[in-house]
Amino acid sequence: MAMQQSVRDSHVRVDVHDSYLRVHFADGAHADFHYFWLRHNCDCCRHPQTGERTLCPSDVPMDLQPASVNPSIDETALTILWNDPSAHRSHYRLDWLREHAYALNRDAVSPPASDVSRLEVNAAQLAAAPRLRDVCRERLAQLGAVVVRNFGPDTEALIDDFAHVGLTIVPTHFGRIEDLRTDNTTNANTDQLGYTDAAVNLHTDQPFLDTPPRYQLLHCMQPADQGGDSVVVDAWQAARYLRSLDAPAFAMLTRVAVRFHRQQKQFTRLQAAPIIEVRNQELFRIRSSYFTMAPHHVPFAEMEPWYRAYNHFVAITNAPRHQYRFRLGAGDFLMYDNFRMLHARTSFIGARWVRGVYFND
Repeated sequence: MAMQQSVRDSHVRVDVHDSYLRVHFADGAHADFHYFWLRHNCDCCRHPQTGERTLCPSDVPMDLQPASVNPSIDETALTILWNDPSAHRSHYRLDWLREHAYALNRDAVSPPASDVSRLEVNAAQLAAAPRLRDVCRERLAQLGAVVVRNFGPDTEALIDDFAHVGLTIVPTHFGRIEDLRTDNTTNANTDQLGYTDAAVNLHTDQPFLDTPPRYQLLHCMQPADQGGDSVVVDAWQAARYLRSLDAPAFAMLTRVAVRFHRQQKQFTRLQAAPIIEVRNQELFRIRSSYFTMAPHHVPFAEMEPWYRAYNHFVAITNAPRHQYRFRLGAGDFLMYDNFRMLHARTSFIGARWVRGVYFND
């Protein structure tokens, strides 16, 4: 996942990542090595008389991490101190690693970004409405989301603004505009998490529809006294990152349909679709909603692999270093691509009020 540490000197350079080590060789090449592979291939774990291995790969934890990685004094080898109860030390000659490099010159895929300043726009600095609309559309296309500060409380004006750039409002079973507040009296079908003060973890909206709305606007009228912070994650980039680390998991999530079921007192829908939808070999749409997942129905032999694949994807998106995290103030708004981004909010105390509007283009 994200790089944690870099070790450099005149001849040896290694980059320490969450699940693998990148070694840069003197000839200009580089190679990536999984930590479990390195531990399994520890040279000292051999019988002193026969030289045969004494360590079975099944005895190596798949999530093993190094405590430290250091070059030898003569710069021809690396020593890894493992972060496990045994505090084992392994030594690897650089020429041996070069000989057995199984991922030579691999292009690493970046994890999802987390610098929220990339998303933020100050409406006060873009006084002309056309300029603000254009900047929002640019951020949506490039980054999947935009956070606008200091716009003001007029949601209808926002709807009109986005109509000028080709977005059409999409009414849902909640109504034309949702008033997301615990004391809601304006919307239908409010028996769902968004109208409580509970945390709502990462998800996409309306996955139980055949065609979910493409964009959502979340316009803050009143922030909570405590909590109610927003989180968004670029799930397209998370999917690309998953594919670079675990191709079978990515394939599983593009192939196996999930049943999304919204069951409310006066509304019900059921839709089966994969978590990751690919069209023409390009990422097209993410559907992910833990609170509307119906019991999963797949062949017995696929159940465990699917859960492992899903958990790997969720582990990537749940890592705070892969998330945009911010707080909306009164008059601020978030707009995001519901095909691309996951969004969430933390639990809160107080009279938080956010207005929600869906759009298609």
